[in-house]
Amino acid sequence: MPFADLRDVRIHYSFTGPDSGPVLVMSSSLGANLSMWDPQVAALSSRYRLLRYSTRGHGQSSAPPGPYSIETLANDVLNLLDALRFDRVHFCGLSMGGQTGMWLGQHAPSRLNKLVLCNTGATIGTHEAWNARIDAVLSKGLTDVSSAVVSRWFTPDFALLHPDAVASAKSMIESANPGGYASCCAAVRDFDVREALSSISVPTLVIAGSHDFATPAADGRFLAKNIPGAQYVELRAAHLSNIEAAAQFTSVVENFLSA
Repeated sequence: MPFADLRDVRIHYSFTGPDSGPVLVMSSSLGANLSMWDPQVAALSSRYRLLRYSTRGHGQSSAPPGPYSIETLANDVLNLLDALRFDRVHFCGLSMGGQTGMWLGQHAPSRLNKLVLCNTGATIGTHEAWNARIDAVLSKGLTDVSSAVVSRWFTPDFALLHPDAVASAKSMIESANPGGYASCCAAVRDFDVREALSSISVPTLVIAGSHDFATPAADGRFLAKNIPGAQYVELRAAHLSNIEAAAQFTSVVENFLSA
């Protein structure tokens, strides 16, 4: 898989799908790398030129000194699109990736065709909780938080029936760079666009999980209510709805992008 050397970061990315297809960028959750989107690759790459990437600090992307901001992460996307010479794309982001999409929808709408915001919120968590997680990761490493994080990613029933998916997710978290992960925690901690959502004019789909405790469905409904014209879909899943409800998730995204 290729790398893009941008201004201050090396981004690992993957292309699948027809060269002539519309580009669909997929941006991952905090703690996840581009492999998070594996359940969507076969279906979506039959029609779209699927561009998955690992956020700085995750996977094989580099981890420059932090802390980061969502603006920094969004500019990584813009710089990657510039490097690959793509003017306009569809963008699908989950959790932290969804916040990246919100920033792009506000500040770079001319680069987007359609926007999909999944299991995310205009603000997520509390400063106290994020600071505690940052301290734990920097002092004890990612193994100290990985089990707790994964327990919020999937419902207990799914975890019981799919232990391999849980083990893979836990390994994915633990493979991130601790400093990069903590810097991304700071980015999510400091992001709050509750008062600015009405400025997003890009056609938007919001996907939420009815069993998501990290970003509850109420957060998704708030996004859909405040982003003009946004559509809303709620799936029976926890935080990583693209994995737990993969078939439904993929179908909803395909239907929205092709409409």
